[in-house]
Amino acid sequence: MITAVHNTHEPSAASAAVRDAVREAADSRAPLRIVGAGTWLDAGRPVIETARPLFVTTDAGITDYVPGDLTLTARAGTSLATIAQATAPEGQRLALDPFGPDSGTIGATVATGSCGPLAQLFGGPRDNVLGLEFVTGAGTIARGGGRVVKNVAGFDLARLLTGSWGTLAVITEVTLRLRSRPERDETISVEMPDDADAFAERTERARLMPAAPWALELVDGAGSSQLGLGVGARLLVRLGGNDSVVASQRESFAAIGQVSAAPADVWDRLRASEPHGAVVFRLSDLPSKLALTWRAARRSVERFHGASVHATVGRGVVRCIIPQAAIDGAAANLHPGSNEAHPLVRALGIRPPTPGRVFERLPKPLWPVLAPPPANDRLSRGVRSAYDPHGILNPGILGDSQD
Repeated sequence: MITAVHNTHEPSAASAAVRDAVREAADSRAPLRIVGAGTWLDAGRPVIETARPLFVTTDAGITDYVPGDLTLTARAGTSLATIAQATAPEGQRLALDPFGPDSGTIGATVATGSCGPLAQLFGGPRDNVLGLEFVTGAGTIARGGGRVVKNVAGFDLARLLTGSWGTLAVITEVTLRLRSRPERDETISVEMPDDADAFAERTERARLMPAAPWALELVDGAGSSQLGLGVGARLLVRLGGNDSVVASQRESFAAIGQVSAAPADVWDRLRASEPHGAVVFRLSDLPSKLALTWRAARRSVERFHGASVHATVGRGVVRCIIPQAAIDGAAANLHPGSNEAHPLVRALGIRPPTPGRVFERLPKPLWPVLAPPPANDRLSRGVRSAYDPHGILNPGILGDSQD
């Protein structure tokens, strides 16, 4: 269990500056939009337009790194690329690979709860964050968690703030758990059959394989072409370990389908495969039902030219990416007398809100149409009020405020 919040430490000048900015905004009831590198500003519901930006990008840098403990502490504005450059010489890495460029910040990664294919083995931000420093909406600097892997007392406030989208506090510093880099890091591509039953059978065999791949990602035919993997759906398998372990795992996966080597940069290509302006949403269910979820996702995007689908097998999460050009094309083909609010609504066959469907990026007018209503239960309201009593932090991103 992570230690409880305490605020007895001496804050840095950067943290004090954030505190002062939040206090000033709270006094005037002026809403704030928290901004890191700005790479994910179009993700999630829009923050109300009257919010002024609170930039944390310049508050960057690694403040503590203990390779022997596999822990690192960095200011929230530190880029993922900076962390990778600092840990690589020690044979270590941060096992968080959210979709988007490495110029994205660790603060935004944690605040949005973002992760990528490595979550198959290492989990998401909540599994890799040991502690946080943050500034509440009341202008209080506090800490949750610690700088070591084993913390034994108190409330798990770091997990509470992780994935809260900056609606509870401004994250100013993050302590992370690192992982050792393997002796071998190799990715193979397994061909997937077109037949639905054979596809489901092969997917389940891969999921239950007595191996521990670093990543196990399904990519549909459109995605395979974009990634240079050839024609048809593929299963990307990232293997890590010594020579014998990697060879054994490769042999195991070769038993379920035709295997070929994947490009060395395939994971970077996958993370960068979302074109600007794309609509992105995900479907999820139990990993054992992945084939059904995959089929539903494919049906959702089949009318959009250039749309692609990929899934993290061990998590049961399927992500759908629809390029802006495909959305515009669907709009142009609508019958002039159509009463649909947007082509996306009709094409996806959605009767909003749809359980199990989470939108990451949408045209602004569609958020109130397609996204579920904000949580308005007593517990949610109480937590939000306790951390941000004046409702000034990223208002609107949870659907709780309007312009």
